[in-house]
Amino acid sequence: MTNPSASEIPAQYDAGGTESALYEAWEAAGLFHAHAEQSARAGGTRDPFTIVIPPPNVTAVLHVGHGLNNAVQDVIVRWRRMAGDETLWLPGTDHAGIATQNVVEKLIAQEGKTRFDLGREPFVARTADFVRETGGVILQQLRAIGASADWRRTAYTLSPELSRSVREAFVRLYEKGLIYRGYRVIHWCPRCLTSLSDEEAEFKDTHGKLYHVRYPFADDPSRSITVATTRPETMLGDVAVAVHPDDERYKAIIGTELLLPIANIRIPIVADSFVDKEFGTGMVKITPAHDPNDFEAGKRLGLAMPVVITPDGHMGEVHDAAGRVPASLRGVERFDARKKVVKMLEAQGFLDKIDQHHHAVRHCYRCHTVVEPRLSDQWFVKMAPLAKPALEAVQTGKVRIVPERWNAVYVNWMEGIRDWNISRQLWWGHRIPVWRCACGHEAALREDPMGGCPKCGGAWAQDEDVLDTWFSSWLWPISTLGWPDKDKGPDLKGFYPTDVLVTAPEILFFWVARMIMAGLEFKGEVPFHTVYLHGTVRDMQHRKMSKSLGNGIDPLEVVEKFGADALRWTMIAGMGLGVDVLLDPDDLEKSFAPGRNFATKLWNIGRFLLMQVGHDPVRPLASLDRSKFRSADHWIVNRLADAVAECNAALGPVRPPSGTWPEEQRQMGLRLDAYAESARRFVWNDLADWYVESSKTRLTEAGDDREIARALLVHCFDQGLRLLHPIMPFITETLWQRLPGHQPGTWLVQAAWPAAPARSELAHEFEVVKDVITAARQIRNDYALPPTQPLTAHLAGHEAAAAIAMAESAFVHRMCRTELVDAAAPAGAAAHALLAGGLEVVIPLEGIVDVAKERGKLEGELASLEKQLAALRGRLGNPGFVNKAPANVVEAERAKEAEWAARSGQLRAKITAMGGE
Repeated sequence: MTNPSASEIPAQYDAGGTESALYEAWEAAGLFHAHAEQSARAGGTRDPFTIVIPPPNVTAVLHVGHGLNNAVQDVIVRWRRMAGDETLWLPGTDHAGIATQNVVEKLIAQEGKTRFDLGREPFVARTADFVRETGGVILQQLRAIGASADWRRTAYTLSPELSRSVREAFVRLYEKGLIYRGYRVIHWCPRCLTSLSDEEAEFKDTHGKLYHVRYPFADDPSRSITVATTRPETMLGDVAVAVHPDDERYKAIIGTELLLPIANIRIPIVADSFVDKEFGTGMVKITPAHDPNDFEAGKRLGLAMPVVITPDGHMGEVHDAAGRVPASLRGVERFDARKKVVKMLEAQGFLDKIDQHHHAVRHCYRCHTVVEPRLSDQWFVKMAPLAKPALEAVQTGKVRIVPERWNAVYVNWMEGIRDWNISRQLWWGHRIPVWRCACGHEAALREDPMGGCPKCGGAWAQDEDVLDTWFSSWLWPISTLGWPDKDKGPDLKGFYPTDVLVTAPEILFFWVARMIMAGLEFKGEVPFHTVYLHGTVRDMQHRKMSKSLGNGIDPLEVVEKFGADALRWTMIAGMGLGVDVLLDPDDLEKSFAPGRNFATKLWNIGRFLLMQVGHDPVRPLASLDRSKFRSADHWIVNRLADAVAECNAALGPVRPPSGTWPEEQRQMGLRLDAYAESARRFVWNDLADWYVESSKTRLTEAGDDREIARALLVHCFDQGLRLLHPIMPFITETLWQRLPGHQPGTWLVQAAWPAAPARSELAHEFEVVKDVITAARQIRNDYALPPTQPLTAHLAGHEAAAAIAMAESAFVHRMCRTELVDAAAPAGAAAHALLAGGLEVVIPLEGIVDVAKERGKLEGELASLEKQLAALRGRLGNPGFVNKAPANVVEAERAKEAEWAARSGQLRAKITAMGGE
């Protein structure tokens, strides 16, 4: 790119006409490529820095959650690339078993068919074709928001390479006895027709009913006990009623039998210590095939386990349930059956009462169907041996979780972890690599067998189920870098372990915890040292944005209207650590005004500055003679040093010393909003508002003074653009390319991160000048004086400070239309400002304002305020209010009292200045 002259800089920044072409130029130049051989771990000279993208579903399209997540990652990646690290941001997509299969099943349903009509192989082929045609769109869309990933390395969880990783992991765990097949109650989705893990069966608060059902004694129907249930349709699978063995109320009836209503089957009263004798009646019905706790009790007690609900959620005598489900209920959908069962109980006199009941009910995380606990044969991973080192990794600081509050959640989950159900009754995904023969032989294989059963020679078949999608995802940091085939290859050596994982809290268990387990199990090292959990994008009612609510924001629409930089700035600058981002989907102009306005301001600053300095090269900062600096020059150098230090402190530390985070560093850094504000404040407030203004007259006169000003303006703007580049890559690159002396073929993307310049001891002088200007402006504002009204400011109380201000009197006058006088102010009404260090600024008001009228207004305002303040203080002095009102209300009233008291003091000072008492 050539460096246009200042006159060629457009008056307005055209994001739409700039961003896509600029991104193509970056990509064509290979600026995002990472090279393992450059990593110090692989014999190179650079520290490696790696982030793996949380792989979006292959069929997904970009939504605002992706926008936030990837903007955060890109900020960190661009920062480390500029800091000199060999930086890899590894992209990819997830085959998304349930989600993708659901999409394709809906498509073939439009043809009047089901997957079973097609058969397994044709359905898988159809799904693969669909993915080839529509998949990966989101990765193209990420380019529109500036994602600087190494696209050459794009991975896919169902690719041959990653499938090899999945098989290797499965076989290793199987051979260690950590993968087993178990017959137990699992979460079952009747819509997706598959089992789900604990994490995939999400709790949702539900308003339901609690049904109190009487169970008569089999040998004396005149007597009965009452048991409560939220799912009366499952009572047809009851095999016992349990009481606590130490419950004195029921010891006499343990071993007696009850008559199961509707089914008229005899079931025993049994004793088991899992019953809470203090809860309810202290009696619990046992339905082993349809409740996980009952299943465990049934195993301990050796009870039958009849299954009375079919896989698709209808009533039936599925397994060991003969005679339990009446003909009138067979084939009835479970929730319709619930209504029928209640009517039957009522008709037969067994329904005691119905209570309204608010409780949490599990739903499928993909289709949101109510999950059915169901006895089923599934594959599981033993998690306790894997969880132990992963728990220690966080507790000892090998991995830190930011924000800190998620540590306790992680620890709690890991300490109570249950075995992971990894089999899914789907066709799309990694088929479980286990073969079985009728002779009883079973084997987990790394490669498909070429012949028959090695034990008997007969035919054997592969397991029909596929693996949970997360089984491939938990290997993501190692599989994408070549494990196991290239376990000693340059990528794993150069880039593993990775550094920071950026994701949302809701997949802390689905994905993050399991990746830590996998990294430790298969590579002996944690996969990353930092987990950064960002907030969620919500609407103004604090609801998570979603299609179903119709409150989503399309990031591409925002990019089209305002530019990618506006999108990125708005989200990053508005995102506190772990805090949700609030945006209004009904008012994009308002939501993205911060980013749009700052981009406009930055362009205007750059255009004005570049037009002032011209396009001739400037002197390097190190070559400038600081003895010739003016006070503003010393000050801007210090402000740049401060800005660099503030940005570094907000972003860093980069990595843990010696592989473990010290306690004091575990919550340091990654304050992206603080970093954004420090960079913005330097460019907008320090450079543009103050230094550019102070330099205007210097730029009109030839000589060293002009060249010093030019050099500092260009250097500080260059450094400011570098600080801002990770957040606003497009506009900063565009302006940086236009700096005087820019070398063609160089890019801001790869420019060095700013280093703080040596500080000056003379910067305080310009602070004095700034304070005088600020005081004069404040007085003008306080007394509603028009900008055109000339003022005179008398300086007193600190001779040295007054001399400093007087030396810059021309600049002061230009900035606030105020003439400085190094003499005492005349008697009469005046406004006073006492500055730090003791310098007093006094501006006479006689002849400028109607003193008597103004004083009268102020006295009236003070009287009204004092009346309100007295009432407020009376309320706060009343123990009845302070002790009974909510704490937040009392606190708000106290804050109001402090604010009103301060205002009262200000009014009194003004009245005194105007000759009042």
